[in-house]
Amino acid sequence: MTLVAQLAALRDAGHLTDLDIHLADLLVRLSGGDDPRLRLAAALVSHRTGEGHVCADLAASAGRPLVEGVADAPVAPDLAAWTAALRATSVVGRDVDDVPLVLDAAGRLYLRRYWAYERTLADDLLARAAAAPAGVDEAGLERAVGRLLPRHEALGSATDWQRVAAVTAVLRRLCVISGGPGTGKTSTVVRLLALLTATSAATPRVALAAPTGKAAARLEAAVRAGRAALPLPDTLRAAIPEQASTVHRLLGARSDSPAVRHDAQNPLAADVAVIDEASMVDLALMAKLVRGLPRDARLVLLGDRDQLASVEAGAVLGDVCGTASGFSPDFAGRVARITGERVPAGDAGASPLRDAVVLLRDSRRFAASSGIAQLAAAVNRGDAEGALAVLAAGHDDVAWRPLASGGWRAALCSAAVEGFVTYLERVRAGAAAPDVFSALAGFRILCAHRQGPAGVERVNRQLEEAFVERRLIRPRGSWYLGRPVMVTRNDYTLRVFNGDVGVVLRHPDAPENVQLVFEGTDDVPRSVLPARLPPHETVFAMTVHKSQGSEFDRVLLLLPPEPSRVVTRELLYTAITRARGRVEIWATEPALRAAVASRIERSSGLRDALWG
Repeated sequence: MTLVAQLAALRDAGHLTDLDIHLADLLVRLSGGDDPRLRLAAALVSHRTGEGHVCADLAASAGRPLVEGVADAPVAPDLAAWTAALRATSVVGRDVDDVPLVLDAAGRLYLRRYWAYERTLADDLLARAAAAPAGVDEAGLERAVGRLLPRHEALGSATDWQRVAAVTAVLRRLCVISGGPGTGKTSTVVRLLALLTATSAATPRVALAAPTGKAAARLEAAVRAGRAALPLPDTLRAAIPEQASTVHRLLGARSDSPAVRHDAQNPLAADVAVIDEASMVDLALMAKLVRGLPRDARLVLLGDRDQLASVEAGAVLGDVCGTASGFSPDFAGRVARITGERVPAGDAGASPLRDAVVLLRDSRRFAASSGIAQLAAAVNRGDAEGALAVLAAGHDDVAWRPLASGGWRAALCSAAVEGFVTYLERVRAGAAAPDVFSALAGFRILCAHRQGPAGVERVNRQLEEAFVERRLIRPRGSWYLGRPVMVTRNDYTLRVFNGDVGVVLRHPDAPENVQLVFEGTDDVPRSVLPARLPPHETVFAMTVHKSQGSEFDRVLLLLPPEPSRVVTRELLYTAITRARGRVEIWATEPALRAAVASRIERSSGLRDALWG
């Protein structure tokens, strides 16, 4: 069988896409030859990028089948012969060549656009990390810390890493703050904005943004609450903004074009940009962000490096946090003098990013002895035995239901009825929208897959049938009372954004009609006519990816019965930490063990470029 036929067979079996095949055909034609090694590499880099990788790691693929475990899959050639053959073609070059594919010295093959994104981002972050802002009065900063940032008494003699992070954001043009749930990432934003405002000669122009509308609304709420709680003078309090937007809207993105309004030629009017939920930002969007931010502006990234990476290509926050293990000795000493905190130093590595990354350690949501905290830690370590031991230990806040091969659907529907009954009863009783949303946040089913027996599409249909049977909902077409929906595409005219969740409620002026109500950023609900809503989906059950940036009192995580490459420790960790009070995991033991053992490994050169 020829390579062309082998690739076509892989496409027909769903292992490759039409785009992978067409790109390989195009590049082979452009090269003026018909080298099978180029065809294989082009199909591979297209497919890897579609899977979320930034590049194709030829060293990892050399000598192996293009698709593991598939009979008749083509086998990649030896690395040395493969890279030599690719470099000999006219469509593969190095970074200085204007050709479609870039092959670096480490054997990473890029589509040129993604190589350019990675280079842009690496160069900008290194430059910001290395360049300290001019004119910082460290004595004045020390006085402001003592006046504006009181220590958390519960910490005792332990380091207050929120204070350290806030001071780092003043002393550096780049500050990356990573921490798990409840470690105070968003409350740290208010602290650092207060310091920046108090120590700047002019009030800084601040842009607050997040990847989704839901995350932007949560950032607004956190800044508003934190601004009210800090002991600030009224003039300083008023100078801290509270309005946030999506990153796309901040940059002036258009739905019909990859271009954005703000770039190096037309930068944002901002002195500080704060980006929350940065783990959800993909490589392309982050590169556009740094291109659109003035070179002398500060960039603050907030997120959890252990969460799932972005849906699109890259694992930017994880790569940026890299091998961070502490500040350089000199910088640790400066921060310790200003804050009065114990700031242990790491090694004096060469990367300037070592003085830009702050890891928040102390969770105020979960006690270290709680089941959720112990389970999340075991999953992060890749410790399947430890995770199973936590699940079997009888903690009140975690539970494991081992799935049998069948028969679990009826039990799932019963659990859903119990979990959603308060919410649905409030809807039927005509409760106020804030009470309805509060009840909806009390319970959620999370799934790893969109399709399949344990996927959200089938689960949502089964739950709706169960709710009808129990007379909890009364279908009247798709827009029945109590239907929770998530928007999947931004609509700036309606002010609804990807990730926003709305609920179908009775129209107050015409009870025979319904309206779709969303939580407003000022706790004032806003309504949208269902017929005008952009693409959306029902979310009694939702994917773990879509749950990022959300919290629920109780979470039921449903994993597919068989191990799946989609189900990784990052997915488990993200799902577990969406729960404020309790998480139940419904999974077979083999699937659970396989998930804990599996890590998301996205091919990229960003970590090497930043950390060496």
